[in-house]
Amino acid sequence: MDIKRVTLIGTGIMGAPMARNVAKAGYAVTVWNRTRDKADALSDVATVADDPRSAVAEADAVITMVDNSPVVTEIYFGENGVAEAAPKGALFIDMSSIQPAVARDHAARLEELGRRHIDAPVSGGEKGAIEASLAIMAGGELDDFQDAEPLLCAMGRPTHVGVHGAGQVAKLANQVIVAVTIGAVSEAMLLAQEGGCDPAALRSALMGGFATSRILDLHGERMTERNFVPGGPLALQLKDLENALEVAREAGLKLPLTEQTRDAFHALAHDMAMGRHDHAAYLLWLESINPGKRLGTAETKEPARTG
Repeated sequence: MDIKRVTLIGTGIMGAPMARNVAKAGYAVTVWNRTRDKADALSDVATVADDPRSAVAEADAVITMVDNSPVVTEIYFGENGVAEAAPKGALFIDMSSIQPAVARDHAARLEELGRRHIDAPVSGGEKGAIEASLAIMAGGELDDFQDAEPLLCAMGRPTHVGVHGAGQVAKLANQVIVAVTIGAVSEAMLLAQEGGCDPAALRSALMGGFATSRILDLHGERMTERNFVPGGPLALQLKDLENALEVAREAGLKLPLTEQTRDAFHALAHDMAMGRHDHAAYLLWLESINPGKRLGTAETKEPARTG
């Protein structure tokens, strides 16, 4: 199937630059978002739809990039659901991060309606979305992935990792590595400072050795600059860790590092009301359990408080 018309639902931190890159690649793009002004900001490159059903009426592919499983389910099958409004044979590409079991259920329900589905969550954050360098992990039928591959390449580097739901499992594995590594970088940098090292110099010294990682590079810089404006919202990281542990329980696995890191993010999101902070704010939890200790001297930058 030759995909020409693409609808993207969810034009937030990630979805907006993804829509721009899809349009830049030559696709005819339609966007819809629950908050209209976020979609209107894309009117220079896309058609802005008034409602989700009209947004997908002529779509060859429907991309969703939203917060969680209930939102995806509502968009697909709710009162204003798009599953039946899209043309027969349309390919639904869910790039949100949701539970693998829910992704498999969505695939089965869409197949019953004569539509196709792949789950294709991403890693790389806002920077990767802007630069079209996202790691894209896709689960579903190989033929459907091959149809979607040119479109996905407009947003990053897609890999077919297995059957329906496998993309979401791969994303959870990614998020376990990200979260645990954020914790390790936070602890290492605070330890180094208290032992007499300059944290920014430490980060530079470690780059190129065995400790090198994107987390040390990007989030280590966030920590030394004390910049916790997202980025990757902490509440979404917590959601992914909870989903990873749910899959682990179903598989009979015990993941102690993931459990301990989840507990820290839970404390940040709930006890410290920092769910909107970047996930590098793990450092703030670490400082909270080490009274009087603070990494660096920069002013702390946080997202604006609401409510």
